[in-house]
Amino acid sequence: MATMAQFVPTEVPLDFDVPQREAAFFYGLFLRGHSAEQLRRDIEVPPAVLAKWHREAEREPELRDIFSRMVEYRRHVLAIFDSLVGWDGQQQRVQ
Repeated sequence: MATMAQFVPTEVPLDFDVPQREAAFFYGLFLRGHSAEQLRRDIEVPPAVLAKWHREAEREPELRDIFSRMVEYRRHVLAIFDSLVGWDGQQQRVQ
């Protein structure tokens, strides 16, 4: 079975300037009954992915900036989401 070559464009067509939009999307899912904790896991970049990106950036240094921008963006989305749901380290419920 042949492996697929990964294609990572040098210019990422993601809008890293509007994390509020993505945070609002996840907040909408929260309001529809999805678990805040599961949504947080969906927003975060998992440690295994971070490790993979780190290895990729070592092989292809031009990707380092893209990966770090993506991680920072996801952290920003998570911070906004947490502020929307009122996360204080405790389980929260919508009333």
